[in-house]
Amino acid sequence: MITMKPIRNCPDLMDAIQHIGLLPLLDSGIRGFSADELVAPECRYVMTDEGWDWPLWDWKGPIVTEGHLAYGKVFNGKAGFITMEWWPDLCNYRRAKYPEPTEESIEGVILEVLRLNGSMITRDLRNACGFTGAKMRSRFDSYVTRLQMACRVVTEDFVYPHDKHGKQYGWGWALLNTPEHLFGREACECDRTPEESLARIIEHLSSLLPNASKKQLIKMIG
Repeated sequence: MITMKPIRNCPDLMDAIQHIGLLPLLDSGIRGFSADELVAPECRYVMTDEGWDWPLWDWKGPIVTEGHLAYGKVFNGKAGFITMEWWPDLCNYRRAKYPEPTEESIEGVILEVLRLNGSMITRDLRNACGFTGAKMRSRFDSYVTRLQMACRVVTEDFVYPHDKHGKQYGWGWALLNTPEHLFGREACECDRTPEESLARIIEHLSSLLPNASKKQLIKMIG
C-alpha cells in the first residue's frame, strides 16, 4: 500500500496528490487509498462545540484553485483529485466510454448552459436548467455526476455563504466549469487509444497499490 508521511497541512496534501497522481478524497473501496485515510489522526473530522472541524475539507479549496489539477466526482461517482499528468489519459478513456451527450438530452442541455455561461455554482446551474421543482435537486445532481464521470465537468472552486459576522459556514457550493475552459483544450487531448490510457492508469495504480486487485482498480476507475 501507499507509504508516505501523514498529511498534516495543505502543502503535504499537494505533495501527496502530485506523487500519487490520482487520489480519491474519501473512501475509494480500496483500503488506505484516499486523502482522508492519509491524513494524520489529529486532522480527521471531529465534532466540536461550534459544529465540526475537518482540516481536509478546508484544504481541498486552495488545492483545487491553486494546484493546477482537476477535481470532481471521477472515482466511481465519488470526488477526488487528478494531476495534469494523468488527466489526459483519464479524459481520453472516460470520453470514449461516455460519448458526447446529444443536444436534446438533459446532460447535453446542462453542458451547453455551462459552456455558454462559464463557471456556475451548482445551485445556479440547476435553476438555469429548469430543475426547480420538488425533489429535483437529487435528480439534477445525478446528471452532473455523470458529466463529471465523463470528464466533461469539473469543480473550479468552492463558494461558501457567510454569517452576519463575515465568517463562512456550511459545506459550500461547488463552482462548476468545463475542463476545456479551465485547463485549455490541449489538456484534454491524448495521443493514446482509450484502451492504452486505461492500461497506463491501471499499471500506475497497481505499482502504488500492490494489494489491490485489478477488479477493484477497474471498479474505482469506472
